[in-house]
Amino acid sequence: MPDTTPVRRRPVPEADGTLTEQAYRAIEEAIVTLDVAPGEVVSEAQLAAKLGFGRTPVREALQRLARERLVRILPRRGIVVAAVDVGEQLRLLEVRREIERLVARAAARRADAAQRARFREIALGMEAAAAAEDETGFLRLDRALNLLVLEAARNEFATAAMALMHGLSRRFWFLHWRQATGLEASAAVHAALARAIAAGDAEQAAAASDALVDFIEAFTRRTLARGG
Repeated sequence: MPDTTPVRRRPVPEADGTLTEQAYRAIEEAIVTLDVAPGEVVSEAQLAAKLGFGRTPVREALQRLARERLVRILPRRGIVVAAVDVGEQLRLLEVRREIERLVARAAARRADAAQRARFREIALGMEAAAAAEDETGFLRLDRALNLLVLEAARNEFATAAMALMHGLSRRFWFLHWRQATGLEASAAVHAALARAIAAGDAEQAAAASDALVDFIEAFTRRTLARGG
C-alpha cells in the first residue's frame, strides 16, 4: 500500500496561485529539504495523499519538476527523485554565474520601489534566520530572493534558464551546509546581493552576484574534497 504518512514540515508560506502551483511548491520543498530523499521512488497517488492535493495538480507539478531535473519520470515504474551529483552542481554553476550576473544587473536597474523594499526585507530576514539557525526559513527566503531577482529583471528568457537551476542548487546546499559552511556566512553573501539591487547599483549587484557564486562554488568544491 502507498505510504500516506503526512510530510512533517511547516506549511509552505505564500502558497497561493493555482492548485498546480501549490502542489509544485509543496513537492519541490519536500525534495529540496530531503523530506523526500534522493533516489526515493514515489507515485502520484502517494504524493497526493501526503500533501493533500488531487492527482491532476500533482501530475502537472511532477512534469515541471522533471524539467528542472529534480525527478525522473519512468514509464510504468514510477517517479524517482534525482540523485545529488557534485559534478553536475559544478557544471550548473558555470552557467549560473553568467546568467545570474546579467540578471542581477538588470534587477538593480529595473526594480520598482516596492521590489527594492522587499529586497531589503529579505536581506534582514536572511540574517535573522541565520542568527536563529532556522535553515528552513533561510531556504524559503533564498527562494523568495531568487524569484524576486527574476521578477525585477523583467527578462523572460533569463527566468526560464534560471528556473532550471535554483531547485538543484538549494537542495545541494541543504544537504551539505552543516559540514561545509555556516548559515551566517551564507546569509552575508545573499544579503549583500539583495542590498546592492535595492540600492540600484548595477555594477555592485553584478559583483555581489559573482561573490555569491564564488561562495557557492567554494562550498561545492569543499564538499567534493570530502567525498560528499
